[in-house]
Amino acid sequence: MANHKSSLKRIRSSAAKRLRNRYQAKTTRNAIKKLRNTTDAAAAKELLPRVVSMLDRLAKKNVIHKNKASNNKSKLTKLVNSLS
Repeated sequence: MANHKSSLKRIRSSAAKRLRNRYQAKTTRNAIKKLRNTTDAAAAKELLPRVVSMLDRLAKKNVIHKNKASNNKSKLTKLVNSLS
């Protein structure tokens, strides 16, 4: 167990960040699945900007790699464009 005050605080803060990152990543994954499963073009076009924003936010905070975010955005955009 840690002995220093600063290391105890680091343990607490990293645990809180880990929970926040897991929540945001799972929410984004669910939104991606929802977008992939939709067949309505209008609903997909409405959902796409929100999902792209979520991916950008995760990449900015280094929860996911920036190239993974970029690949996901590209594939989802292609999918939405093919629906219409």
